[in-house]
Amino acid sequence: MKIIEELLKKDDFMEGVYWQKKAFSANSEIVAQGDATKTVFYLLTGAARVLGSVEVGPNKRMKPGVYDLSPGEIFGELILFDNEPRSATVVALEDSDVILIDGDKLSGYLEQNNDIGFKLMQSLMTLMVSRLRQANKKVFSLLSWGLKAHHIEEHLR
Repeated sequence: MKIIEELLKKDDFMEGVYWQKKAFSANSEIVAQGDATKTVFYLLTGAARVLGSVEVGPNKRMKPGVYDLSPGEIFGELILFDNEPRSATVVALEDSDVILIDGDKLSGYLEQNNDIGFKLMQSLMTLMVSRLRQANKKVFSLLSWGLKAHHIEEHLR
């Protein structure tokens, strides 16, 4: 996301005040589902995977991969729009460098700097719409699979 790179280069958006860079080793957790942190993440190098937690039976849970992240992608951005806990876990697939941006400070900065604030919000909305469309396709595919697995189509004549 080029707008984040532009933001990180701004003299008044200082490292140590608004953001910090952190290294994560392969297979380490970057953020956990249910966390209440207010950090926005930007994957600088490496790769990461978004994991969902689903119940597959009594006392049986699994964490399937939902989406893979590549350098230049942002995640955890929903915290800019609500105060809900994290909806997914993100794990580094390989050694990765991640920019951790303080969400509260970012919001304040964007309010004071409308030009870049508008560009960033526009980019985030485009990203979230794209992710929603991808999620919808997966949900519809799973729904279709479930209906077929239970032979529901036999009852739709």
